[in-house]
This record gives sequence, C-alpha cells and structure tokens, in this order.
Amino acid sequence: MSAGTSAPNGSGATLVVIGASLTGATAATAAREGGFDGRIVLVGDEPGLPYERPPLSKDVLRGEAPDDSADVHDAAHYPEHGIELMAGRTVTAIDAGAGSVTLDGGERIPFTTAVLATGCAPRRLRFDGREPEGVHYLRTRADAARLRGALGPGRRVAVIGAGWIGSEVAASARGMGSDVVLIEPAPVPLLRVLGERVGGMFARLHAEHGVDLRLGRGVTEVAADRVVLDDGTVEEVDVVVAGIGVVPRTELAEAAGLPVDNGVVVDEQLRTQGPGIYAAGDVAAAWHPFYRRPLRVEHWANALNQGRTVGANAAGAGEVYDRIPYFFSDQYDLGLEYVGLAGPGDEVTIRGDEEGRELIAFWHRDGRVTAAMNVNVWDVVDDLRALLTRSEPVDPHHLANPDIALAELV
Repeated sequence: MSAGTSAPNGSGATLVVIGASLTGATAATAAREGGFDGRIVLVGDEPGLPYERPPLSKDVLRGEAPDDSADVHDAAHYPEHGIELMAGRTVTAIDAGAGSVTLDGGERIPFTTAVLATGCAPRRLRFDGREPEGVHYLRTRADAARLRGALGPGRRVAVIGAGWIGSEVAASARGMGSDVVLIEPAPVPLLRVLGERVGGMFARLHAEHGVDLRLGRGVTEVAADRVVLDDGTVEEVDVVVAGIGVVPRTELAEAAGLPVDNGVVVDEQLRTQGPGIYAAGDVAAAWHPFYRRPLRVEHWANALNQGRTVGANAAGAGEVYDRIPYFFSDQYDLGLEYVGLAGPGDEVTIRGDEEGRELIAFWHRDGRVTAAMNVNVWDVVDDLRALLTRSEPVDPHHLANPDIALAELV
C-alpha cells in the first residue's frame, strides 16, 4: 500500500468491494482466484446481478438481446466463488482509519482491504439551476428499459450530445424506426476525441442514415415536447435523451478524506492513500507509467482490466496497471476500435478508404503515434498498440501507405 504493505490475506481478512459493476464483479472474482481466502463482500446499489454497460446503448436498447445478456456472471458464480453479493444496498460511509464501511440501515462491515468501484453518474441538464423533467439518461439497465419503451416508429427523438453515448443512442433509435435529431455544440460529432476530420466522417454516417444533424448548436430550453436551440429553432419531439458526459462518483472517497482530482487518486498499483483501500474503473484517476500522468478512462476495457488488476492486488500480487487505453463502438454498419490517447494539435493520417469507411486513422506528433483507430478493418489492434510504444519515430507517409504492412512499422 501507499502507506505500507499489502493488506492481510487470510481467513480473518475481509475484502469489501464498493460498486457491483463490471469492475467490482471482476475485482471480487480476481481476488478470490488470486488466492484471497478471507471474506469477500460485493455491495451494489442496483438490484440484480452486476452487468456490463456497452450493450445498453446497442443491442439491449434495441431489444435484440435480452437484458441478462449483459450480466458479467450468472447468479451461481458468486456463491461458487465465496462472494457475498449485496445487491440493492448502498455504502453510505467509509471510515478509512477504522477500516470499516457503513451500509444503509446502519450496518457496519469491518474490512482489511476495500476497493472503490463506484463508477460515474450522468451529467444532468440544468437551466437556471433547475433540471427539466422527462429527460432520459442512459447509464443503468433500468434507464435502458425505460428508453427502449419510449422509442420506435412514429417517435421523434432529440439526442442532446454527440459523444459516444449520444451517437450510439442516435444510431440505435434510427434502427428502431424513430426519427432522430442529434444536437451538438461542436461542429462535428466526437470532436474532442477524434478531431474535425474524423469526426466529420461520423457526421456523414449519421446523415446518410437519416439523422437530422444540428451541429454547432446549443440548447436553451427543454420540455416534454420540445427542445429550443440557441438560434431560436424549436424542435418538436416526443423523447429527449441527454448524453452530455459523466462525472465520477467520488462522494464516498471525499467524505473519507481520500485525495480526489477528477476521480479518486491512485498510484500505478491502483492504491489510494488510505490504508488497504484501492480504487479502479471509471472512478479512478490512476497514475500511468507510460504517459507519466494520471488517467481516468471511462471505457469497458479499462473497467474490466483494472478490475482484474485491483483484485489481484487485493490478494497481494502488487501488479502495475500499464495498459494502453482501448475502446470500441458500433454505429449502424460501422465498427471501430481505438487505442491510445490523442491530444490537441496532433496530426491525423488516414490509411485506406475514408469515403467507404474502411480505414485506419493515425494520430501523431513529431513522428510519434499517439493513437490509432481501425474502422471496419480487423485484427490489427496488436500492431497498432505496438506502434504506440515504438521507441523510434515513424514516417507519416509510411503510415498512409497500404503497401507497407503494419508489422513492418512496429
């Protein structure tokens, strides 16, 4: 630990995992499989089994897969691994000094090791300090069920925000027969992550599938049946969905006196400054050895892999988390994988068919590849990841040349 050695691991030890998410469920399992032989308690404030979130904006939202297809494990997994799943329960406080958590109802559970896997909450729309009623957000399985019931043929849907969630919801709503207007203050979707050129490809994608794009436009008013844009345009709608980002759920950590800075601050082994307390997943701002700075990553692969690492470390492994960020998305007939972390001012080079949307995009600076995204091109992620960590600069002309195999550039 930051303040000492690893937490005790024996029959008298107790691991409490706060947040029955993908990260939390994976951490509990990894701890048990890593040799933690004490009590493991997994506490989650939602009813039911822990589940993964990516399907909620895709096939689960569209009704093409059952809700339980997103479950991390089946119900038998938890007792089989000696994990006490407390679903529908809330941790109300952490006493870092005493080594205990308090549950709703006042029950206290002492711990020798704890993992914060509380994730994020959707950023809410507010006008003049008030939140409009009737707006859909998509974070939980219950959110997806409510939104699914509101979509369908004959429904006009306003999606506010063209980030990953907004873009995926817009695509799913169109697939369900809804009319969609996608509202985004930036000039293209996904500008912050992809930049204007590659973001423009997604603008064309949505337009070709019949989405009405309102780019470069903000929102000044939202009601049950309309959205008013900042140029005075009134969009009459049946459904409003907001996808304007998320905020890390750090309240418990802050109240416990743990350092928080855009997430719960942890080191490269996902340890907080509290004795025996770790944090992982969306809520964790983790020091990354490759980037030499803290990163908070809100994607599925990070939730899964940090869960594995933090669980192993709760069992005493002492592993460093140094994976390069990775995420994926599916919209209409476009599938993509992205590795790395592009920054402002990075140049972009395209290899492949940009108009046909079958390509690899490379972001680079001073000959160093900072990120890469394969679009409808598969089985290249390992080479792309190797390019990111290559010690020598690479010629951008070679990145663009499809006659030069990626393996030759690594």
